[in-house]
Amino acid sequence: MPSSPRPTRHARRLIDRRWLRALATALVAVLAFSGTAVAAMYYTLTHNISSNYALEDFRPTPEVEEAVATEGENPTDPMAGQDWNILLIGSDSRDGENGDVSGDGDLFEGARADTTILLHLPADRSRAEAVSIPRDLLTAVPSCVTDSDGSTSWAQDSAMFNSAFATGGINGDVGLGAICTALTVEEMSGLTIDDYAVVDFAGFERMVDTIGGVPMCFPEALHDDLAGLDIAAGEQTLDGVQALALARARKSLGDGSDIQRIDRQQELLAAMVRQVLSLNLVTDSYALIQFLDAVTSSLTTSQGLGNPISLAGLALELAPIGAEGVAFVTLPFDPAGARVVANAQSEELWERLRNDEPLNSASAQPEETTSSDSTPSSSPSAAPQEDTSEDSEPSEDGESTPDEVSDPWEVLSGDEGATC
Repeated sequence: MPSSPRPTRHARRLIDRRWLRALATALVAVLAFSGTAVAAMYYTLTHNISSNYALEDFRPTPEVEEAVATEGENPTDPMAGQDWNILLIGSDSRDGENGDVSGDGDLFEGARADTTILLHLPADRSRAEAVSIPRDLLTAVPSCVTDSDGSTSWAQDSAMFNSAFATGGINGDVGLGAICTALTVEEMSGLTIDDYAVVDFAGFERMVDTIGGVPMCFPEALHDDLAGLDIAAGEQTLDGVQALALARARKSLGDGSDIQRIDRQQELLAAMVRQVLSLNLVTDSYALIQFLDAVTSSLTTSQGLGNPISLAGLALELAPIGAEGVAFVTLPFDPAGARVVANAQSEELWERLRNDEPLNSASAQPEETTSSDSTPSSSPSAAPQEDTSEDSEPSEDGESTPDEVSDPWEVLSGDEGATC
């Protein structure tokens, strides 16, 4: 299908990030002009990525105004000045190398979405928010294209969320599986999904090994035969095989639910964010290219992310945010037997994203500047202590202070992790 221009959802805004644009431009120059070796690597990265579709081609054609480029905009950020919603999908496809990696006993031939995360980058790129969508969530799945001949599936009023990927990809097309998943998320959230990226098991393992493993603390040993997981208690650095096993383990850990597995996945991803940032990939172009080689080796993306320049630009956008600027949240839900369903808090979360508002209210509060003694405790379970300093007095207008701010969902910051 032919590609089409992205719809303009709101006016582009100028963003003063001269140093970031300079880095992006420098990377483009290096890739373009630094010789045969880098040119060969660029060719490799480009051909690593499977990129077939643009999401706009699968929606009813809307009336949109022509997007106008902003003067001085980052050449590697296709969504500069706009919020950017990227659907990240972990697929358990059993094709090729993936048939050799660990998995549980209920796999079937073909591919399905084992993990789905919506990554939201606000227009000002000041933070990143990763929303995990439970695979067992009951939701409507729209009619989806299932083959290049235009064949479509039946719309479903209530189906497991992860069935959308299998529905679109029923004929083996991972891209169509991602498209169906993205359209399902759009229908449940009211958001526009701009891009998607699907990584399979083998690609995830390579990514972890390329960054030198993932350091994590485990207060207790974890063991799951089905996932091939065996991690001792204490400080550990997980290699690709171990990290994948941790991300997939479910039935023998905790209550065996997908919800508790999501918690472990978020802790793993937060640790990966910290490890990647510690490598200073932005300042080490060779290391960045090696990392992109690993990332792209088993990647299927939308057309918007289908070249290494866009992926490098995404990395450059995320680098200044820092681990503390990344928030991991699970979509709120109510239990429904062995499944879960959306609730009022789910809609509140989607509304914040639609309005480009932070999911972590505390992070959006102004910092205390009057006295270090009035800094609230970082532990949510710490006993309240009387503070007699003048700075801790309630405001005259009765407004809540920053430590009173709370959200109807738990937020894991990228700089948080268990301590041993």
